[in-house]
Amino acid sequence: MVDDMDQQQTTNTVEESLDLIRLSLDERIYVKMRNDRELRGRLHAYDQHLNKVLGDGEEAVTTIEIDEET
Repeated sequence: MVDDMDQQQTTNTVEESLDLIRLSLDERIYVKMRNDRELRGRLHAYDQHLNKVLGDGEEAVTTIEIDEET
């Protein structure tokens, strides 16, 4: 009976977005943002609006240049 309860808790740990982000605290995460911006860093905190506080963060911005001659 205890094993059934443990298995049920394990399968129900991620039901909503906030559950997944809660499990990611103190882990390295990848955040894809608008305008081709990407952030990587260790998740220190978040709020109900999914604002995040990252430590040891790295930002990458991808720019696409179009050659008008071709």
